Amino acid sequence: MTSALATKPANANDKDWWRGAVIYQIYPRSYQDSNGDGIGDLLGIVQRLPYIASLGVDAIWISPFFMSPMKDFGYDVSDYCDVDPMFGSLADFDAVIDTAHKLGIKVMIDLVMSHTSDQHPWFAESRADKTNPKSNWYVWADPKPDGTAPNNWLSIFGGSGWQWDARREQYYMHNFLVSQPDLNFHEPEVQEALLDVARFWLNRGVDGFRLDTINFYMHDEQLRDNPALAPERRNANTAPAVNPYNHQEHLYDKNHPRNVEFLRRLRAVMEPFGAAAVGEVGDSQRGLEILGEYTRGDDLMQMCYAFEFLAAEMPTAQRFVEVMAEVDDVAGDGWACWAFSNHDVVRHASRWSLSPAAQRLFTTLIMCLRGSVCIYQGEELGLPEADVAFEDLQDPYGIEFWPEFKGRDGCRTPMVWTEGDQNGGFSASKPWLPVASEHLPLAVNAQEDEPGALIHHYRKAIAFRHAHPALSRGSHNKLQATGDVIYFTRSDETETIFCAFNLSDTPSDFDLPAGEWAPIGAELGSALFSGGGRLQLGPWQSCLVLKTTN
Repeated sequence: MTSALATKPANANDKDWWRGAVIYQIYPRSYQDSNGDGIGDLLGIVQRLPYIASLGVDAIWISPFFMSPMKDFGYDVSDYCDVDPMFGSLADFDAVIDTAHKLGIKVMIDLVMSHTSDQHPWFAESRADKTNPKSNWYVWADPKPDGTAPNNWLSIFGGSGWQWDARREQYYMHNFLVSQPDLNFHEPEVQEALLDVARFWLNRGVDGFRLDTINFYMHDEQLRDNPALAPERRNANTAPAVNPYNHQEHLYDKNHPRNVEFLRRLRAVMEPFGAAAVGEVGDSQRGLEILGEYTRGDDLMQMCYAFEFLAAEMPTAQRFVEVMAEVDDVAGDGWACWAFSNHDVVRHASRWSLSPAAQRLFTTLIMCLRGSVCIYQGEELGLPEADVAFEDLQDPYGIEFWPEFKGRDGCRTPMVWTEGDQNGGFSASKPWLPVASEHLPLAVNAQEDEPGALIHHYRKAIAFRHAHPALSRGSHNKLQATGDVIYFTRSDETETIFCAFNLSDTPSDFDLPAGEWAPIGAELGSALFSGGGRLQLGPWQSCLVLKTTN
């Protein structure tokens, strides 16, 4: 299978390659260790790229591998244009690009632009005094007359969003850890420096970016207090429920209306390379609205994702209808990218307590939605959330809010490749996070040998999406729900496909819309029918049919 996919066309001349693409997220610390130090690295990714190609995905998104003190595991960058030695070298990254492209896979990297590490040379210079050339590169503010912080802004990692610095006798802003000071996007030189970072990686061959916290780039210059958020409007999608961050409406510390001006500049840099970006929109009240704002037209970002389907509660049929209706309303001219799991949330197999049949159905469903798709490493194996003991925790977020919130380590444990190895084939040494024993029976080698394993369903669902342009790039009509069944039609100039999904463990009768339909998707367990428009959907079953005549 892998050798056949090695000739898959890379669509190098298709600037819309991202539209409807399936993107595989790699958390490099936990994917494959090539040198036996217990930490995954870039050459480990090179080793496993044929496996990724065998899934049929269009692109990979690699979480940060830049120079960093690793206080937030690479999301605190100290040098944007070099590889941290724990992950390898720039030459190793070049090998990732070369190997991926030969396999027909695009490479997207995770750019963290809203903040740097406090170890970045930019910050070292900025904090030295109030007159140096980079004095305005970060968000500095004088204290209130009583010495307290300039306003009420909070950190998403807990506590105040301001930290006192004795050198300048001022506070600096940090939306995340104290060691992650926010860059000042109102300073033109900062924008130009970050655009130069994008140019560096584009010239090195990357095909696009995942833009971390894209709506956090700019702050209110007047430093106005955020208003309180009524309890009934609080939503814990962006931060855990125990975090007081949820008590504010974040009008002024992020979501600045002029952010789109920088995004246009970034798109102009990307455009000659045919590169694409997917932005992470972190907002629990206006996420989809911002998604639409940032992806509208052809001069902003190609894709964004919000947190609606990364929420703690399993989405019901009605919830899917509500979300997609809102997307049509506020982002109809834009493009969403959907995900059920990533490196920041509990794996959805556990988060939603999914049976194997439910996991298969949700996989088929996401491949039929209008938008692009991100899948997270190990999702294709059905990995549950790992239970990481407190003494093994690495994530500062989890350590801060333990035990009510256990952090993100449970979804970041190493990928399991080999069932018979206590480290899952990830490393010859003790891994940086323990391999969960319950993951070993789900290892890649065990599933490859089992025809009914989930990994094969992922391959079939991805192939099904690629085989039908109506699913990857077509339009959809208004999603509807009847009880636990969600249904909609996807269409383009070549085909019309009707999709229905029973999101429950009880059978449901269903009427097909008028027209002549031919069953498709039998390999995905789609319901078969014989004559008439009435059929029965079994528990967690889909119905996928192709219109032959009106």
